Amino acid sequence: MENIWAYDFDKTIYKKDSSIDFFFFCLNKQKSLIKYFPKIIKESILYILKKRTTKEYKEAFFTYLKDIDDIDKLVSEFWQKKRNNVYNFFVEDVNKKSRPQIYILSASPEFLLAGFTKNYQNVILIGTRMNKKTGKIKGENCKGKEKVKRLPKNVKIMKFYSDSHSDDPLANISTEAYIVKKGQLKNWK
Repeated sequence: MENIWAYDFDKTIYKKDSSIDFFFFCLNKQKSLIKYFPKIIKESILYILKKRTTKEYKEAFFTYLKDIDDIDKLVSEFWQKKRNNVYNFFVEDVNKKSRPQIYILSASPEFLLAGFTKNYQNVILIGTRMNKKTGKIKGENCKGKEKVKRLPKNVKIMKFYSDSHSDDPLANISTEAYIVKKGQLKNWK
C-alpha cells in the first residue's frame, strides 16, 4: 500500500476556479470568443436551476474550445501568468524533500491542469477527461464519488485537502482531512 497526500484543485490549491479564469484569459487573447458568453450565461442559469447535469453544463461551457487553434500554447501562457494564484501551503508541501506521492483530484479538465502539474515532480493528476478541441467529456465528470473510483486501489490517503464537502467521499477514506477556506486549513468535520 502506497501512502499519498491528496488535494482538490480549484479553491484548494488554486485560489479561484481555473476553468472560469481560463475562459476569461482566452477571451482576452481572442475577443471573438465573446459570442459564447450568452450561451455560457444561459447554461449557467439552467445548471443552477438543476435543468442541466454537471456533465452537460461543462460540455456546453467548454464549446468555445473549438474556436481555439493552439490550446496547448494558451494553457502554457495561462499558467505562466496565473502561477501566483496558488496557496502557500501547497507550494510548501510540494517542495518538501521528504514527502509521499501527491495526487491532485479535480473536476477541472485534465488538459488544463496538466499545464500546472507538469512543473512538479512526483505529482499525479486525476481530472475530468475532456477533449481539448471539442469540450466533450470522456466518461464522467471527476467529482465526488467519481474521484474515489478513479483513485488507484493500492493507495492510502494520509492527508487530504479540499474546499468542498462534495469531496466527503475522499475525506472519509483519509487518515487526516482538512477543509481549505481562503488558504486557511481546518480539520474536516
